[in-house]
Amino acid sequence: MEPTRQPTAVGASPALHPCYSEQAHRHFARLHLAVAPACNIQCHYCNRKYDCSNESRPGVVSELLTPEQAAQKALAVGAAIPHLAVVGVAGPGDPLANPERMFAAFHELAEKAPDLTLCVSTNGLALPEQVEQLVKYRIGHVTITINCVDPDIGARIYPWIFWNHRRVRGRKAAEILIAQQQKGLEMLVERGVLVKVNSVLIPGVNDEHLHEVHRVVTAKGAFLHNIMPLIARPEHGTYYGLVGQAEPTAEQVRALQDACASDNGESGMMNHCQQCRADAVGMLGQDRGAEFTLEKVAAMEVDWQAALAKRAVVRAAIERRLAMQAQFLKARGPTPLPIRRPPVIVPETLRVAVGSNDGRTVDAHFGHARAFLIFDVSPTGVRLVARRGIGDRYCSGPTTCGDATPALAEAVQALRDCAVLLCARIGFEPWRPLEEAGIQPNSEHAMEPISDALLEVYAEWRDRGRLDGAPASARSSA
Repeated sequence: MEPTRQPTAVGASPALHPCYSEQAHRHFARLHLAVAPACNIQCHYCNRKYDCSNESRPGVVSELLTPEQAAQKALAVGAAIPHLAVVGVAGPGDPLANPERMFAAFHELAEKAPDLTLCVSTNGLALPEQVEQLVKYRIGHVTITINCVDPDIGARIYPWIFWNHRRVRGRKAAEILIAQQQKGLEMLVERGVLVKVNSVLIPGVNDEHLHEVHRVVTAKGAFLHNIMPLIARPEHGTYYGLVGQAEPTAEQVRALQDACASDNGESGMMNHCQQCRADAVGMLGQDRGAEFTLEKVAAMEVDWQAALAKRAVVRAAIERRLAMQAQFLKARGPTPLPIRRPPVIVPETLRVAVGSNDGRTVDAHFGHARAFLIFDVSPTGVRLVARRGIGDRYCSGPTTCGDATPALAEAVQALRDCAVLLCARIGFEPWRPLEEAGIQPNSEHAMEPISDALLEVYAEWRDRGRLDGAPASARSSA
């Protein structure tokens, strides 16, 4: 089965892909199609579940789709969300262990939604054999999960792989998997495909080794390296969860990301990952999957040609806005330091944490946020200096938070150098620990544009005379 759109060079651009661009994720949505149930390896951190709508982690889906249902869902989402830019397959198993299902879903989209970027996330075991087919379908973005380049470490992460119609275990299994991953990475880079490497940070297993993984994959041309924390809760039923394997703290993840970026002499690191579900819909950190169940999609009337035209108009408007912003920054002078460089704190600077799902407005509930945007506001303007993940959400339910003390403590620790926290809502329980840490919670600017809220908060702070002496507000995270 061949794609029907005209063949073009694979050379992909990150400009529209929320996972490949810190800027794109503030403007464009993505969709994951859950069409790949089978997997050819077993990971100690994975347990592919279904009907888990309250969990947000890789490998989890509520509904498994046929290729036909997947294409129908993609067209429906593309009509309802005109800023949709990317459609990918990330599970719940491995897409390349289900190539017929995945390519069948992409086939109809190639004709009816040729503007959408197609992407795939894979463990890499079957990657070399599928590279040419990926290129034929103009799949210009591929993510490979590479947790090690040492088979002895791999044997502690992967109990088995299914290879050449048989199950292979132990160190031999890790040797095969690593060789296939590295070969696939090299083949994709040679063909102009942008490759993002995901690595799960597992304390005591591969934490120190990920320096070597970063060195190897960047040397072979990986576009981005995403180091993300292990999720290992007993209730998830994974091996690591059941044996009590420790999860890394947000501080450990950030430290390793910074160290790897420093090792490489430049960033090359992804800092805005949300560890999305395999059926995620919408902007990063703002899943709208409940709006597009099979039942709801079946009831929708979709004019895919009208949707295609509308997406073109919306995309053009976004690109014009981004171009204007780029011109403004160029005219203003030197570009601010990128996110993972050590921030420079100038006098009269206020550091503010912002809870935002869409990256544009103050729209996140403190208890639901898994990351915060960190800004420095000064007389010279507003500067984004970091995006900080905080691990588990403080609040995991619609009405109660349960025993959230560890998650709350982690959130407070992650924001320790901030003077103000802006969010859409915040409860009484977290308010006091934040204040005791010198962080002033503020929900008065809910749903306002971030830049407007920051400038107003800064003006109030300055007018209160907080710039005298050595205010806690001007702390540096260095």
